Amino acid sequence: MDYDNKTLWRDILESVRVSVSPAIFSTWFSQTHLMGLNKEKERFVASVGCNSPYVKTTIESRYFGLLQDALVSFLGKPCDLVFSVKQDPIKSTDAGILATPLFEEEKGDEGFASSLRKARIRPALTFENFAVSSSNQMAWAAAEAVVKTPGSAYNPLFVWGGVGVGKTHLMNAVGVAMIRKDSGAKVLFCTGEEFTNDIVEGIRNKTTQSFRDKYRRLNTLVVDDIQFIAGKDAVQEEFFHTFNAVTNAGGQVILASDRPPSEISKLEERLKSRFEAGLIVDISAPDFELRCAILQIKAKERGVELPMNIVQMVAGNIDSARKLEGFLVRLSSEARLRNSEINEELVGSLLGKRGEENGQPIKASPADVVNSVAKYYSLGKRSLLGASRARPVARPRQILMYLLRTQLQLPLVEVGRLVGGRDHTTVMHAVEKISFLLSNDVQIRQDILGIKNSL
Repeated sequence: MDYDNKTLWRDILESVRVSVSPAIFSTWFSQTHLMGLNKEKERFVASVGCNSPYVKTTIESRYFGLLQDALVSFLGKPCDLVFSVKQDPIKSTDAGILATPLFEEEKGDEGFASSLRKARIRPALTFENFAVSSSNQMAWAAAEAVVKTPGSAYNPLFVWGGVGVGKTHLMNAVGVAMIRKDSGAKVLFCTGEEFTNDIVEGIRNKTTQSFRDKYRRLNTLVVDDIQFIAGKDAVQEEFFHTFNAVTNAGGQVILASDRPPSEISKLEERLKSRFEAGLIVDISAPDFELRCAILQIKAKERGVELPMNIVQMVAGNIDSARKLEGFLVRLSSEARLRNSEINEELVGSLLGKRGEENGQPIKASPADVVNSVAKYYSLGKRSLLGASRARPVARPRQILMYLLRTQLQLPLVEVGRLVGGRDHTTVMHAVEKISFLLSNDVQIRQDILGIKNSL
């Protein structure tokens, strides 16, 4: 039986699309194509082309089995996969492979936009542009399950995690999906502080009943930063009754916090009990691959073209999604001001200055950093700060200079003085070198993370 490569691969990707998030599909699978399909005895061998080495590595390491299963299902025979880096000679936008729903504007009347405004939902934060990896996959799956069967799948859904890990984006995405599913649904997104302010306003203006009508008749109540109601007796009392009213009527409650319910001090036990009765999921800090995907999504939203080597370089040096977006704004602005393209030299110079822009990520003295690096690599301070250029000593010394510069915001001259009286150009070279290595050297990333954790 003859197979048309273009048609077959379109069908394969359509079957894969239902198994992954739209963001993952757009980031990775849309950058692949079928180069050839050969039959050897009772097996097929499929040659898959990838647009870049990073796409090849990610697809091969993470989604090999998914693609293989899809091919076996279509071909009806065992199939082996061979991956290579090669651009697709035919831009198959007409086949629907590269065309994705990631950034399409909402097709609907003014009623949809009006419903989002009333619900305090940000329309730009959707499931389609929420990047998914192992650090947030459970939370994403739970949120999608809530949209499919609100009020019964997980009620309440409690999402917790640190700053900038995507909690607010995910909760907004649920709100958008709920209103898209039913434009008449009563959905409201608020923060713990806004809930508190509404209560105070109701008491002050003697409109408490209006407040209760507003909250207790909702189909979906989404509250961000719920930890801020802790310690406020009247607010907790009102939220307790609101929670009961919404859930007893079959409505959905979704909550987010920077810690699990058990660790929120001064939170009433009856609220803790209700929060823990549903599903509690945490979102950890994004890993390197997820940061790459987030940066690509943000760049595409802003219309900025970023080569994969630049994406990896930035994602290797910045570990927060919000800082990634801030750095992207600075990078695009700097490129426009200089009237130059975005290249490694420009990125490297900005990464070397980012400590001055983003505040101090770690609280430690220069001596603490020197001791931590020396201890991590089992080196004596004399060797670390000495003149030896041997690789086992020189690389930790460069990492030390990188940390002093980017984490403690020390001037180049001061870093050079602390590290054995070196010239500021040596420090600049070390910072640029480590910034580059962080984009493609897993061991360097792990080493720096280990040193940061020790501090």
